[in-house]
Amino acid sequence: MGMPLLSHPCFKAICVIALLNGLGDCSEGSASHQTSQFSSYEVTIPKRFGKQRRDMDSSDSNQVSYIISAMGKEHVVVLEKNELLLPEDFTVYTHAKDGSLITNRPPMQDHCHYRGYVEGVEGSSVAMSICFGLRGVLLMDNSSYGIEPLVSSSDFQHLVYRLEDVVSEPLVCGTPHTEQLAPSEQDHSEHHTHSDTHKQPVSHLLRRKRAVLLQPHYVELLLVVDHERFTYMHGNETAVRDEMIHLANYVDSMYMELNIRVVLVGLDIWTSRNPISIEGSAGEVLSRFVQWREKELVPRRRHDSAQLILKKSFGGTAGMAFVSTVCSRSHGGGINAFTNNNIPSFASIVAHELGHNLGMNHDNERNCHCGVTSCIMNSGATGSRNFSSCSADDFEKMILNTGGSCLLNIPRPEEGYSAPYCGNKLVDMGEECDCGSDKECEKDPCCEAKTCKLKGGAQCAYGECCKNCQYLPGGSVCRGSNDECDLSEYCNGSSALCPSDVFKQNGHPCKVDKAYCYNGKCQHYDGQCRAIFGPKAKAAPEVCFKDVNSKGDRFGNCGYQNNGYKKCESRNAMCGKLQCENVQSVTVFGIEPSIIQTPIAGIKCWGVDFLLGSDVPDPGMVNEGTKCGENKVCLNYDCRSADVLNYDCDIQKKCHSHGVCNSNRNCHCENGWAPPYCEAKGYGGSVDSGPTWNDKDTATRDGLLVFFFLVLPLMALGLFVFFRRNELQRRFCRRKRSQGYEAPVRCTKPFILYLRTYFHTQTEGILRTYCLPTQPTYIMETVRSTPCPPPRLGRP
Repeated sequence: MGMPLLSHPCFKAICVIALLNGLGDCSEGSASHQTSQFSSYEVTIPKRFGKQRRDMDSSDSNQVSYIISAMGKEHVVVLEKNELLLPEDFTVYTHAKDGSLITNRPPMQDHCHYRGYVEGVEGSSVAMSICFGLRGVLLMDNSSYGIEPLVSSSDFQHLVYRLEDVVSEPLVCGTPHTEQLAPSEQDHSEHHTHSDTHKQPVSHLLRRKRAVLLQPHYVELLLVVDHERFTYMHGNETAVRDEMIHLANYVDSMYMELNIRVVLVGLDIWTSRNPISIEGSAGEVLSRFVQWREKELVPRRRHDSAQLILKKSFGGTAGMAFVSTVCSRSHGGGINAFTNNNIPSFASIVAHELGHNLGMNHDNERNCHCGVTSCIMNSGATGSRNFSSCSADDFEKMILNTGGSCLLNIPRPEEGYSAPYCGNKLVDMGEECDCGSDKECEKDPCCEAKTCKLKGGAQCAYGECCKNCQYLPGGSVCRGSNDECDLSEYCNGSSALCPSDVFKQNGHPCKVDKAYCYNGKCQHYDGQCRAIFGPKAKAAPEVCFKDVNSKGDRFGNCGYQNNGYKKCESRNAMCGKLQCENVQSVTVFGIEPSIIQTPIAGIKCWGVDFLLGSDVPDPGMVNEGTKCGENKVCLNYDCRSADVLNYDCDIQKKCHSHGVCNSNRNCHCENGWAPPYCEAKGYGGSVDSGPTWNDKDTATRDGLLVFFFLVLPLMALGLFVFFRRNELQRRFCRRKRSQGYEAPVRCTKPFILYLRTYFHTQTEGILRTYCLPTQPTYIMETVRSTPCPPPRLGRP
C-alpha cells in the first residue's frame, strides 16, 4: 500500500508552504482553497538539471536551473542566489508579552532565494525561492507569471498562473496624485487612451541615456509586520520571517530594471501587540506609523525606508506612503494592506508604496509607458511588475535634487557574520545594557562597557523611568497628558520603562458635551480652525459646508473617488473640507497653501488646499472623530452614528462616578480613588497607567515629619516670643542687672516717692556714677561729675 497523503514527507513540507500562504490548515481540502484564488492556472512538475527529485529542495548551490513546462512549451529558468538580498547582520525584532524587545540575528547567508532569467527570452527576469518547492514570479514576453507548489500534491506538482488572473478586489493607492485635474479637465480626459497600451520591451527605460540609472542605488528596507498578520500566521515567527524574505526578493527583482537593489536589513514582528493603533483611515495609520518609526526604529537599526505590513483592509485602499522621503527620519515609510494570500501580487503593492518614498508619483494622466497595459505606479493595484518611463524620470529628479543621499552606501555581504555582541548598542538577550564602544561608554555612569551589565548600585541604564541609574519613584509622571482626552502615565518604581500610552475611550464627551474624544484628542471644528487660521478663527455656519463641499473640487469635497474628488452628500457635508470664518491669517505651519474665500448669504466661508501630495491626512479636511450632529461623528468623510465608536462606558456603574474609561476600557480613577473600579479610597490612575503614588516613596512622609516635629514647634516658639516680648524684655534686663551689668546714665532729679539707689567708685582718678532709673533705659553714658546727691523723701 502507498503511504497515506497526510503522512507523506513531501506533504509535511508542503504544510509549511501552506502556512506561508496563510491557508490556515493542512488538509486535503486546502488545495481547492488555494486554486480558488486564480481564475485560470496550469499544473506542472518542474525538473532540475543534474539533480534527483529528492534533491530538488536543496539550496546548497549558488546557481541552479529548472525546466518548467507551461504555456504550451518548456522554459529553461536559470537562477543565481541573490547574495545581496540579506546582509550579514540581518536583524529580526520580536516583542515579549511585557513589551520588552527581543533581538535576534539568524544566520541567513545560506538562504534559498534566487534571481535570474528565462533562457532565450530577451528582457526576461525571474525572482524565485526554492526553499520548499519553487515559489516566485517570471516576467517574459511582456507578461507576468506566478509559480507555487500545489498544497495537496505528493509528486512535486506546481501551479503556474498569470498574475492578472489572481482574484482580488479592486484596490487603489491612497496617496493623492501630485496634480489633480479640475472637473472640467476630467470630463475631457475620460476617453483618453494611454500610450502604454502599446507593447514595448523593458529596455525602454534605458533608451535615453540616464546618468542616474547607470549608477546603482541601494535601498536598505526594514519591514514591520502587525500583530494581526502574525496571529493570522498562527504565531509562527519563522513562517512570518520566510514570508517577508520572499516578499523582499520579489520587490528587489522589480527594482533591478531601474538599477536599484532592495536589501532587507531588518524585520520587526509585533508579536505581543500593536504598539500603535491601526484603527481609522489609512492616512491616520500612516501618520502614527512614521511617528513610531522615528521614535523606535530609527535609533535601533539604520535603514532607508520602513514599510508596515497590515492584515486589515482599508476598504478599497491598498496602501499609502510619503513621496520623496526615502532618506527622511520622520517620513521615510509607508503602509501596505496584505488582504490576500498571494505574495507575488502583494509585492507589487509594496513596490508601489516604496516607489512613492523614492520620489515616484502616480502614472495616471501622464504620458507614461512600461511595455505593458498597466505599470507599477498606476494608482490602481494591478499586480504589474514593470516601472514606467515616468517612474524613472521621477526617481532621477529626486536623485538630482539630492533627495537620495542615503542610497549610495553599498552593503557588504562579504563581511563576517555579525552575531549579537556586547558593544553594538543593542540590548541583546543576556545583556542588561549596552552603551556601545569603550569610548562611548566613558561617560555612561550606569553600564559596564566590557560586560554589558549594570554597574554596582545601578538599577537601570535607559528608559523614561530611569534617572541617574535609578528607577524613578512610583508615581512619577513619565508621559503627561497633552489634551483633555489624554491621560497621564506614571512610573511604577520597579521598571525603567513607561507604561503604554492610553487615553480616554473613543466617544467620551468633551468640550462640555459639544465634542467627542477620538484617539486622545478632543475633536471639534473651532479647535481645528484655530490650528489652521489662528486663534480668532472659528467654524463657519453649516450653510458653508453644504454649499462648498457639494462642488467636488479641491476646495470642497469628501475625499477621492475614481481618481477624482468626491462630492459630499448633504448629510456628509460637515465631514468634508473644513470651512472657517473670522480668518485673519493665511500662513499656516510655515507653508503658503492655496486659500479660497466663498461668500455665501453674506458670510465669508474660508477653505484651504495644502497641496501636500502624500502628506495625509489632509489638514484641510475635517478631522476624523469630529461631532457632526447630535449623536453623529465624522468617519472616513461620512457623518455616521456615534454608536460606531463603540463607547460603552457607564461611569456611574463601572467607575462609581469617580473616574473615566480609558482606551483599554479600564477605569482611570480620579485622585483620591483607587483602581480598578474607583470604589475605594486611593491615589487615582488605572491598572494601565501605573500608580500615581507608591508606598516605597517616602518623600511625602519625610516632609510631614519635618513639618510637625521641626517647623511647627519653631513656629509656635516664635509666636510665644512675639506675644510675650515685653515681659521677656523686663526679665532679661533684671537678669543682666543681677549679673552686674552696668548701665551708667546721667542722673536726673529724683521725684518724691521714687526710690533711687546709687553708689560710686573712684578708679584711676575718674568718678563714675551708676543710677538705676525707675523706667528701663538702654542709654549708656559715662560722665565726669560729682556723685549724685542722696535722695530725699517728701515733696521736692
